[in-house]
Amino acid sequence: MLRRPLLLPLPSAATTCLHAVAGSRSQQSLQPMTRSAAAAAAAAAAGDSDGGVVPLPPKPRQTFSFCRMCGGPIELAMPEGDTLWRHVCQKCSFVDYQNPRLVVGVIVLHDGKVLLCRRGIEPQRGLWTVPAGYLECGESSAEGAARECLEEAGAHVEIDGPFCHYDIPAISQAYLLFRGRLAAPFTFAAQLPESLEARLFAPDQIPFDQLAFSSVSIALKSYLQDLSSGRTTVHHGVIQKAPGSSPNDPGSFRLVDSFELCGDAGVANGSAGS
Repeated sequence: MLRRPLLLPLPSAATTCLHAVAGSRSQQSLQPMTRSAAAAAAAAAAGDSDGGVVPLPPKPRQTFSFCRMCGGPIELAMPEGDTLWRHVCQKCSFVDYQNPRLVVGVIVLHDGKVLLCRRGIEPQRGLWTVPAGYLECGESSAEGAARECLEEAGAHVEIDGPFCHYDIPAISQAYLLFRGRLAAPFTFAAQLPESLEARLFAPDQIPFDQLAFSSVSIALKSYLQDLSSGRTTVHHGVIQKAPGSSPNDPGSFRLVDSFELCGDAGVANGSAGS
């Protein structure tokens, strides 16, 4: 069950606006194709990197070898006018953009307790998390979050509104979590294929030392603060992770560039360790 989304006014002092981008970059084909990775590296070594003004960005790892449009060979190249390496087909020049993935979920409250699932699959099998997962094509973020609750906890939920949006650039993911409540019949499953168990936790009993992901740890701490203060707040921030750290190593991540929207005023929090 989905309620009408909660609409929060932007800060009155805000001077920026959001613009919709038409089209999908994942299906663009750019002509003509320019330098390959090998050619660009050779040019850089010879001191010729577009006039020597802008250094070439680090070359990413090539993740696949064949074009999904025509089956031709894929090579890392920098299309004309671009500044980053892309997966470019050497036959049809299709540019297969690799974009961040969106994780959606719900922090579910019932009788003052929070619903958590103990993961039954890797990564982080055996640790606790909120019901969440990757958004599927053809569904809204709220629909995807409600679906994940049903798949991971066997719970029908009512979405109350957005709660937080956290970006994790190090792993090219964004997390969008909603606030919600159990809906009729107000039950959840003891065990499902993706979860070893689901359980309601009182705020002071949430196992923060056994949570699966840094995003969940940060989100739940903010949620409990809002719960105790009686506020309805939307949170945003960037989670910085230490290179090579596991998903929730203590002290390996921190929240930066964070702010909150509460009522008609925005509150900037700055950088905060977690």
